[in-house]
Amino acid sequence: MAQQQQQQQPGTPTAPAAGPSIFGGAGQAQPTPHALMPAFSTALTPASASSNNTYIMPNSPLKNRAPMDGYRPKVTRTLGQRPACLVNASVTYCGNNQIYAFGGFDQYTDEVYNHVLRLDLVSHQWTLVDNYGDIPGVRMGHTATLYKGDKLLVFGGENEHRTYLSDLIIFDLKTAHWTQPAVTGPIPKGRARHAAVLHEDKLFIVGGITGHDNYVLDDICYLDLKTYTWSRSWRFVGRFDHSAYIWGERVWVFGGLSEDMDKVSDLWWLDLKGNPAFDSPPHIGTLDRSGLARSATSPRPSHQASQSPAVGSSGYAANSRTPQVNTPSFHLKAYAPPAPGAVSALKFVGGVNLPSQMQGIHFHVYSSGTLLDFVTPAATITSKECSLSALDLGALRWQKLAEGREIFKPGYRWHYCTMNEDGTKAWLLGCPTEGGAIDLGANGLEEYLSDIMEIDLRRYGFLGSNMSSEARIDLVRPSLRTRHVEPPSKGLGADLAKLFNQPPETGSGTDFVVTALSRDYDEEEIMGSALMHSDSDEGSQTWLAPDAPTSHPIHVHRLILQARWPHFARLWASQMAEFHTKKMHIPEPYSVVKAFLYYLYTDRIDPAEDDMTDAAGAGATADLADLAGLLVMSNIYNIPHLRLLCVNRLSKELDVDHACVIWYCAGLASEEWLRKRAACFCMTHWGRVVRTGGFQRLPRNALVELSQEVDMEGRVVGGDELDMMAGMDGGRFGDGGSAGGSRRKESVSSSQTQLLETEDDDDEDGMEMS
Repeated sequence: MAQQQQQQQPGTPTAPAAGPSIFGGAGQAQPTPHALMPAFSTALTPASASSNNTYIMPNSPLKNRAPMDGYRPKVTRTLGQRPACLVNASVTYCGNNQIYAFGGFDQYTDEVYNHVLRLDLVSHQWTLVDNYGDIPGVRMGHTATLYKGDKLLVFGGENEHRTYLSDLIIFDLKTAHWTQPAVTGPIPKGRARHAAVLHEDKLFIVGGITGHDNYVLDDICYLDLKTYTWSRSWRFVGRFDHSAYIWGERVWVFGGLSEDMDKVSDLWWLDLKGNPAFDSPPHIGTLDRSGLARSATSPRPSHQASQSPAVGSSGYAANSRTPQVNTPSFHLKAYAPPAPGAVSALKFVGGVNLPSQMQGIHFHVYSSGTLLDFVTPAATITSKECSLSALDLGALRWQKLAEGREIFKPGYRWHYCTMNEDGTKAWLLGCPTEGGAIDLGANGLEEYLSDIMEIDLRRYGFLGSNMSSEARIDLVRPSLRTRHVEPPSKGLGADLAKLFNQPPETGSGTDFVVTALSRDYDEEEIMGSALMHSDSDEGSQTWLAPDAPTSHPIHVHRLILQARWPHFARLWASQMAEFHTKKMHIPEPYSVVKAFLYYLYTDRIDPAEDDMTDAAGAGATADLADLAGLLVMSNIYNIPHLRLLCVNRLSKELDVDHACVIWYCAGLASEEWLRKRAACFCMTHWGRVVRTGGFQRLPRNALVELSQEVDMEGRVVGGDELDMMAGMDGGRFGDGGSAGGSRRKESVSSSQTQLLETEDDDDEDGMEMS
């Protein structure tokens, strides 16, 4: 029973006053953003001759350090009528800071429920909801999907008699009223522990188990919620306790258990686009009365007050007098045609960032076209062995976002996970495991949902699922991008973007000029002569580079800047010099300033294909060094959305050429999570990073700070010791037998005596495609 529950997948002149803080301690001279930024575009310095007798760096940078920005999700004890030890219930975030739990069975008594409970995330109070209408019978292993913001679509599950259900019941969150709509079409087999996902008024049902022998289903079908008509079923992939998601016109399925009852980490997807079977409403057939008929003599669970399980300190039990919907159990495999769209699968063989599905309790949720895998503590692993990892569905690449000790407080088990519709926050619900911390209910049973942990995914660079289509393209590899077709109008700013950087004589209506640092200035001279000046008018600071060459003008519309850039609006309202001259100089690289202004027009950091060039013939930027500069500007001018776009992109596209640049700029922008990720990347690829132009342009104090990211036990190993370690490893440091070949530089931690091999392409986990 417990196993079932654990597997349930439920810039500028006059910078703001806060600007100087990005340079570190008070009174310490620090490099300015514009002084360093141009150096980042320099080419990779040719590598020096490879040494064959030394290697450096540990395998665990930042070892034993607390989270650099101090962020750790907070655990809060809930109040009120806390649920008992519910297993295989549905836990759904339903907006308005409310989580609803329905159904499930008790871990210790095996009693199945049909309670509706609500958790207020503001007061952290659990409440038993009085519900009315066509109340469903008790069930577990069902799904509850939020629809149109105010309805829960409950499908399937199994009752206390192990009868598998295929009914759909709708719970109105506003009226607490249940309704059971009349459905048509071929009703799918009754099932439990399946996955349900909503897409364009269609409720897709994928997999699950059914029948007396717990037969694993491999089908997919959908219910058209406009006509309440079921489609036919198609063969897809046999899974249960898995997760499903729809993104990019595809149905994605990950994790769960296979037909052989093995935990799997295969990723499957089905293309929906262009298939009439998915684009058109299903054919309306006859109503399957046998699957939905109500039976007046349907089995009802026996119930005695003395045997009522405790729920928090109040105690209540399931309403056994509600009508029970029964459907036949199917355990014989029926023929189903293959899915009409292309079915693909990807098997991840191994990799340092790949979370093992065999250890810990996993929860899979989706945000921004990314699969998140929370590996939470279990009886066999502690929080130090857990993690938060992400699979980019566009790039099909795993990344580890955080170590378990940065997220999970020791002494807790987590049993359910839910996420808001925006994909910006997730909540884990669970309870303490340490004896002194366990709050026992009236019957001395620990409460599985007594504590809640809120995780702000924006702290890890997530944009959210409700991004505009322009922002979504940032998440897909360039090789996978498709041409974006603009609709007739997307607002005044987007339409004016077509006139961005067009001289006024062309009829563009531009009425303001912005200049930046020229592309042709001497980077060394700028870095050596950069000064920090004080502006007495605003009491803030201005970063100027004396005699720095100025770029050619960028033509913009003043109203756009005034409406979209709070700093410019304040400057204009104060009638500063720019108000009279209609000109502004921003001492940042030209490409960064141009990208910043384009963002003010469009909310985008990666311009559409049609916007890749302007009147001056300057290509719009998607370079990581320029994005790092944008991140610094977003901090100087306090533009959170731009900041989040930059963090999301930079964290996904870390590479050797830009890793130390991103690390440095993340520090300037006080973006500590990104700074830590870049530092870890630099440590792993140290031999190549130190030969990049970006590394060689770092200020001296930054070089020292980056070097100190290594843990206290890090050391350089060479000579006889290196030869000894190579021999112990079976020639691992060798060149494969070729004479005169240079040895690979490796990473080692003397405290763990473990060697890490740095592959030529460390970012790509091993995988097989079918």
